[in-house]
Amino acid sequence: MSVSMHDVRHALNELGKLRFGEMRVEDGMHHIVQTTHAIFSVDGAGLMLADVDHHLLNAAVSDERMRHLEELQIQHQEGPCIAAFEDKELVRAEDLTLEERWPTFSRLAIARGVRAVLASPIPYNQDAVGVVAVLSEDRRPWSAEVELALLAFTDLAALLIASMLLGEQQTELAAQLQSALNSRAIIEQAKGVLIGQHGLTAHDAYAQLRARARAERRKLAIVSAEVVRDAIKADSDNGQV
Repeated sequence: MSVSMHDVRHALNELGKLRFGEMRVEDGMHHIVQTTHAIFSVDGAGLMLADVDHHLLNAAVSDERMRHLEELQIQHQEGPCIAAFEDKELVRAEDLTLEERWPTFSRLAIARGVRAVLASPIPYNQDAVGVVAVLSEDRRPWSAEVELALLAFTDLAALLIASMLLGEQQTELAAQLQSALNSRAIIEQAKGVLIGQHGLTAHDAYAQLRARARAERRKLAIVSAEVVRDAIKADSDNGQV
């Protein structure tokens, strides 16, 4: 099923008031999700935001199944939303019965009647602070029109978040996102250290950091800062030899 660009423009115009602070950010996010759900003629839509430990958390969902789908990804740390967030690019899954990238998530999602997912990262200052996603109960080859439309809705979510972070009103959500942005910088540096030291992929470097943080029961940002400090110290010591 294709998406009418006329309908998308109409929906974006309706949502345009969100840019001007006419409702609370939390309500705005729910409004984005509900409108996304309706305009795409999909079977669910959701919005996830990062926390200080670089983990995605539920922020707004169209229904309980979408909430469960997001919680599956949080629990198993795999899935299209996780991939879109980590790789900072649009991720599509047309048929989860044929999907090999996320075996555990795909199996459990199929059991809940989900067949296809499209996920788009929410950008902020060349980074990602969350994900907007839609799902389908049937196999769905996502068209270029649908992808562009989802990107437009994602950009709207980014504008809403930017307005909140740059505004004077400091809510709990704003504090969470600012902490996430601050911690992401050091996490990215630590990933770069591991990639340089061990030739890992970005995904494997992050998995190694996350595994260490979990094993040591420490915050991911603290473990990442330690990795960076150790690398700087090692470089300094080598330079003195």
